[in-house]
Amino acid sequence: MATVHTTARGTEPYDKVYCLGYQVHHEDWSPYPRINRLRQTFLDRGYDVDVERLRLVTESYQQHEHLPEKLKVAYAFENVLLHCGIEIYDDDLIVGEIASPVKSAPIYPEFSVNWILDEVQNHPFEEREHDQFYIRNEKEKQEILDLCSWWKGRTLDDYINVRLDDDQLKGSEAGKKIYQTNLYHYAGTGHLAVDYARLMRLGFDGLLERAKQKLAALDMHDPEFCTKREFYQAVIIMHSAVKKYIERYAVLAEEMAAKEPNAKRKAELEQIAVNCHAVAGGTPKTFWQALQLFNFATMLICVESNGHSISYGRMDQWLYPYYEADKSISKDFALELLEVEYVKLNNPTKLKDRGSMALRNGRGFGGESLTIGGVKRDGTDATNDLTMLMLEASAHTRMMNPWVCVRMHEGTPEELRVKAVECIRAGYGHPKLFNDGPAIKGMMRKGMTLEEARDYCVVGCVEISLPGREYGWHDAAYVNTAKMMEMVLNGGRCIDCGPHCPRWSQCGALGKHLGPDTGSLDRYASFEEVKQSVDTQFEYWTNQMCSSLCVIENAHRALKPLPYVSALFEDCMESGHDLTEGGAKYNGIGPQASGMATCADSLAAIKQLVFDEKRCTGAELLEAVKHNWKGYEKLYALVNSSKVHHYGNDDDYADELFKFMFETYCKHIAGRKTPRGGIFSPGVYSVNANVAMGLNTNASVDGRKAGEAISDNMGPVHTDFGSHDINGPTAIVNSLTKVDHSLATNGTLMNLRFPQEAVAGIEGRDNLASFIEEYIHKGAMHVQFNIMSAATMRAAQKKPEDYKDMLVRVAGYSAYFVELGKPLQKDLIQRTELHF
Repeated sequence: MATVHTTARGTEPYDKVYCLGYQVHHEDWSPYPRINRLRQTFLDRGYDVDVERLRLVTESYQQHEHLPEKLKVAYAFENVLLHCGIEIYDDDLIVGEIASPVKSAPIYPEFSVNWILDEVQNHPFEEREHDQFYIRNEKEKQEILDLCSWWKGRTLDDYINVRLDDDQLKGSEAGKKIYQTNLYHYAGTGHLAVDYARLMRLGFDGLLERAKQKLAALDMHDPEFCTKREFYQAVIIMHSAVKKYIERYAVLAEEMAAKEPNAKRKAELEQIAVNCHAVAGGTPKTFWQALQLFNFATMLICVESNGHSISYGRMDQWLYPYYEADKSISKDFALELLEVEYVKLNNPTKLKDRGSMALRNGRGFGGESLTIGGVKRDGTDATNDLTMLMLEASAHTRMMNPWVCVRMHEGTPEELRVKAVECIRAGYGHPKLFNDGPAIKGMMRKGMTLEEARDYCVVGCVEISLPGREYGWHDAAYVNTAKMMEMVLNGGRCIDCGPHCPRWSQCGALGKHLGPDTGSLDRYASFEEVKQSVDTQFEYWTNQMCSSLCVIENAHRALKPLPYVSALFEDCMESGHDLTEGGAKYNGIGPQASGMATCADSLAAIKQLVFDEKRCTGAELLEAVKHNWKGYEKLYALVNSSKVHHYGNDDDYADELFKFMFETYCKHIAGRKTPRGGIFSPGVYSVNANVAMGLNTNASVDGRKAGEAISDNMGPVHTDFGSHDINGPTAIVNSLTKVDHSLATNGTLMNLRFPQEAVAGIEGRDNLASFIEEYIHKGAMHVQFNIMSAATMRAAQKKPEDYKDMLVRVAGYSAYFVELGKPLQKDLIQRTELHF
């Protein structure tokens, strides 16, 4: 491959070595003292529960209870923006939060309250093992209970519960946890990126004017006249409130400037006021103002709804015109502003139910991906000066957010590849890398043109989406394929499903079977019968899951429309349809599969030991897992040994079975119709849900014992006995690229871990860069790295006070290692350490 160079430059050499892995008792990383102060202030501040949004939203809903839903949400949004407390913090250059104090979690009662009432009274947030939140005092605790009690019977959760039937519930989080749809069952959908370039061109005045024009032009003979009228009315109410909200900050900055004795800070506050006045309605004229408009617009998405993964699109592309045109700003100050915003993007935090927290540890709002690099719509390389500055800002701040995503392709410039590798070697979990080839192909599978597909960004962990055009309901459900495999092994029942099972009565709908009886391991006459059973079980359970997701989606349309963020989608404004009504151009639903390698290695063990070599019978293997391998220690050791074929070793025997599992899941998801007129998109990733799923999964034929994590994402199996991949990183890449990643149009995820010494020095850096280049060339969609040894993580477990800001790449996201639960820490430590 020819070396490509770019004229894009940051403030530092592209091959600057930041450090190698996490440094205990490190010095400040940013060259800007302000950034180091802001970062430390963030780390020192605790996480609180904020009652103000709950109070203001409830007050508005009580006053407007008989209005249409779009107007209810509009007036509630207005009430919050006009009456919430606002604050400008020390060292702030960019202002605006999610209508709550920094690191305080608002409450969104519109979605669900039963879990809040239960946890406040019976499982206090502050007593959680991890991810604790603190209610400030007993008065606020009682207010939360009183206000949430009013919402009982009025929430999205209540609406959904009476519409799911027994067949849908038995496999869900309410039953056997074969799939879990609780993310959108209890909260907002999010997982989107708006058209920031359009917002910058129009400003809030332009959006308001467009809504007023469309409202005035409505045809009363249009059968959707009332629906569209309510949408435009809601947009006008909400965006008018936005202007007033931003002006509140301008006035506050002026008041603070008038009292500020420090001349430098006084000038900063005066400029903040100017910036707020400018973007309250108008369009930004400077780089600083563009960042300020971005911050307000993005934070307000999180005021409207608590759907996380509100991502920032291709920020180096839409922000670049303001950087290029601003002749008054130095490159150094532009970088400092980016770093201020990077730290600020960590402030939003989200209160989640215990079930969700078991799936995913971490107290951030979640999923704030920022995409840089890649190709332009015409196919040429998109790297620019901001691309490099945004990587520098990441290396200087080293915080959970934003989740920097670097798009790579065959023509990615050498400077960008090396700079990305230096950030990765620094060991703080950023950036994650995406391959334009399969990602663009996947976008086109969703019906997009080539030019649209090239403009993809990442939302959430690994989900590929089209900013301002796609409302994809990404991350809609977690699917435990290992539990589906139990149905294959055991005649449509879980391994532990018998009269002793507390949910035995739930299985009665199918004659004491949880799913259809498609055979069992003690009855199959051939391996082809096993594969057919897999196909049938997967079809049955994906039918149940997808129908459940359609119920949940219709509930959002009925009770929680999104007029504010819908106005940031051009197609919604043109059609008069909210995002929840199919107003976006592309309208998908994206559930993702977990445990693929667990299933593949299970099939490999069955095929090899039962049918090919006849070293044991199917009945013996079934009894072994029913007894959690107790009494079957020799068979347990064999299944976990290199004598049995395992995925991840460039072994066609096992890799073909992984391919079979991958394609089986994708074919049963892809192309199904959604209520919004789009199609379902399969994803193959677990984030960190494989750990929680494993806790609720019985022993499996791949050599897992009950309670152990199932395999993560696209990675190979690692059990308590040991890792199943033993042939090194090249073999893993060869295995995972035997599937067509573009079939997973909702994304794939691959975690890799190298200890620091494996990538040390110029040789180590070049080895990692060459490995990434080959990874891209072979066609995998995504990869992310932990540059950290198991010894470092064990040291952090022993002395967490010395590792408080040590970030690890959990899966699609990074988190502070010492804040993670013990099962997740264990899973991270057990992942294979790779060496070149």
